Amino acid sequence: MKFTDGYWQIREGVDVRFPVQVRDVHQSEDALTVYCSTQYINGKGATLNSALLTAEISSPIPDVIRVRWVHHAGVNQLGPQYEIYQDPTTKVSTASDEQFITLTSGGLTARISKESWGLTLLQNGKKLTGTANKGAAYITDVDGTAYFRDMLDLGVGEQVYGLGERFTPFVKNGQVVDSWNEDGGTSSEQAYKNVPFYLSSAGYGVFVNHPEKVSFEIASEVVSKVGFSVPGESLEYFIVGGNSLKDVLNNYTKLTGKPALPPAWSFGLWLTTSFTTDYDEATVNSFIEGMAERNIPLHVFHFDCFWMKEYQWCDFEWDKDMFPDPEGMLQRLKARGLKISVWINSYIAQKSPLFKEGAERGYLVRRKDGSVWQWDKWQAGMGLVDFTNPDAVAWYQSKLKRLMDMGVDCFKTDFGERIPTDVVYFDGSDPMKMHNYYTQLYNKAVFDILEQQRGKNEAMLFARSATAGGQQFPVHWGGDCSANYESMAESLRGGLSLGLSGFGFWSHDISGFERTAPPDIYKRWVAFGLLSSHSRLHGNESYRVPWLFDEESVDVLRYFTELKSSLMPYLFSYAVEATEKGLPMMRAMVLEFPEDPTTHFIDRQYMLGERLLVAPIFNTEGTVKYYIPEGNWTNLISGDIIRGGRWVEEKHDYRSIPLLVRPSSIIAIGSNNQRPDYDYSDDVALHLFELEEGVEAKAVIHDLNGQPTLQATAVRYGNQIELVISNSAKPWHALLRGIKAVTSVEGATAQQSPEGVKLVPHHPSEPVIKIII
Repeated sequence: MKFTDGYWQIREGVDVRFPVQVRDVHQSEDALTVYCSTQYINGKGATLNSALLTAEISSPIPDVIRVRWVHHAGVNQLGPQYEIYQDPTTKVSTASDEQFITLTSGGLTARISKESWGLTLLQNGKKLTGTANKGAAYITDVDGTAYFRDMLDLGVGEQVYGLGERFTPFVKNGQVVDSWNEDGGTSSEQAYKNVPFYLSSAGYGVFVNHPEKVSFEIASEVVSKVGFSVPGESLEYFIVGGNSLKDVLNNYTKLTGKPALPPAWSFGLWLTTSFTTDYDEATVNSFIEGMAERNIPLHVFHFDCFWMKEYQWCDFEWDKDMFPDPEGMLQRLKARGLKISVWINSYIAQKSPLFKEGAERGYLVRRKDGSVWQWDKWQAGMGLVDFTNPDAVAWYQSKLKRLMDMGVDCFKTDFGERIPTDVVYFDGSDPMKMHNYYTQLYNKAVFDILEQQRGKNEAMLFARSATAGGQQFPVHWGGDCSANYESMAESLRGGLSLGLSGFGFWSHDISGFERTAPPDIYKRWVAFGLLSSHSRLHGNESYRVPWLFDEESVDVLRYFTELKSSLMPYLFSYAVEATEKGLPMMRAMVLEFPEDPTTHFIDRQYMLGERLLVAPIFNTEGTVKYYIPEGNWTNLISGDIIRGGRWVEEKHDYRSIPLLVRPSSIIAIGSNNQRPDYDYSDDVALHLFELEEGVEAKAVIHDLNGQPTLQATAVRYGNQIELVISNSAKPWHALLRGIKAVTSVEGATAQQSPEGVKLVPHHPSEPVIKIII
């Protein structure tokens, strides 16, 4: 929200009080409290009839500093609040000299001026950002509404990313962003997943700890500042530091929660009934049998809304007209090796038998007069489950448990954005704060019952809405995109922004949700979709089975589905890393190459994990222009070696895409291209690419529970390569990609292959193989 009129003036009707002069500093063992007057005090009389603003500086975990501003502390603080992890062992140090007082946590220091207010944040002595000179402010508008705002410095050439899944330009500089969940599709400034956290190319993050609407002005009110404001008498935010952008995301997700590890089967191909199509068990069987007849691996089948009877969503009952034997049907589908997903949301329509039950028991959100809140959007007369009521949560979960007992494995938790603010919650929560936070309670309730019933690492959602902390309950998908190249590109922008907001896993509707894509877009989107974290064929008015597009679509879908399954040893290792470090599987180029300024603006390509570059194709000509960082990169599909440090333009057929391996990489290729959930360490092939002098290449293979089972490292010194394997108990082999021949090998047998030199160890657990090339 803008409060200024240009740079010099304040907008008419707005009263702004800035912290001007430091009047007192209280220093405790782990915090600083700074009292600031809003005018210069030149005598005792100047202390009368003016505000005193209080800044509290502390640290919940190392390398993170909390800043909390307060005007009137006596205001009732209604929930909800984001769950913030506080490490009780965090040690801070304070120091003071004539000019400044400082608080240091890890490598991050807050430096406060002792006279005129000013706060500077430094990482290992280097300035990251700061606020002073009319940055922080307590504000009232013409209606008397109070706001608190702060403005943090932007350096020259500094870019801002994140703020949730945003489909607007990837670099947020120049934008106004209101953190307010809405069902706006993928083609506007609205977003399903608003996260009040931004990441800076200068190497820090800022998390505004408010679930209500946070208004961000990113170089849009003052072009050298990021401003953020919230209604009320206080403002709290965290400066998140680290030695790299990856460290910042790690620290941010320590603060708000790490992603859970989705089950390995969830990384396979998903097929759905689509939304408003007609379908019954025969239709479902025709799709599944059609995929099997065409040798396309299929791993999850999803039933969208109309598995329940119209007007009765959600009653959690199968429409018996279409599915007379749901239990038997599910068992027949599971006998084919499929996992089952069904659509749900948090609304209970009036025609549902559960509406009366929920209303009578107080399980539905109410209006201020005590009546049940209802409207006719989406479903007629629908109410909203009140997840602040523990009994309502248990009631809702009991309906899901019954479905799981039938054989359902996971749920698509749709909606969660259309949350009213003129209501009363069971626990007295502030409805303005609950608007964004509601989705957190909704997804948590579903995730918790899945984990209780299926066990750890077997629970996953397909969720549309989220807020800060929602990354704990994966997976999220990009919402209702359209069947065109523009929407395909905007979906990728949204996914990359979400990844820089702490979310490890993300998906999208392959070929677009709205309308039906032509075969060209379907095939290009299939390549993008199968080289994403999770891969789902889904639409609105039409089915998404490939033979309805053309026969080549069948081949393309089969090819990329098999490719993804063969890459699962590599991909799953980065799924595990997401749970440990909060890093996304699909990474904006800036996250991997922050030292390369060209990557700071790129949003039409990404890194899949740390070692694979993917550049989707967004046009009917099949051409793509993409950027390759320094080094010799290898196209995994063609084997071509491409020199980096430049932009490259190529043309690709439908079974090809820029899928480049970073120099000095070991890519683990699995022995199974039909399923995503197999023993990744059994007969795995370790492909070694363009080993650079003295640079260690490494790979870790995990089991399906995320435990490491094999580690590999390789280093080249001149014409010698040392390959070290540890923890291997099963057959494996290595392939030196791009190497024509070797002179000698110790510990293995060398065999020439079309792709390079294959090394078969004398014993699977052979720790060291030495190679002369």
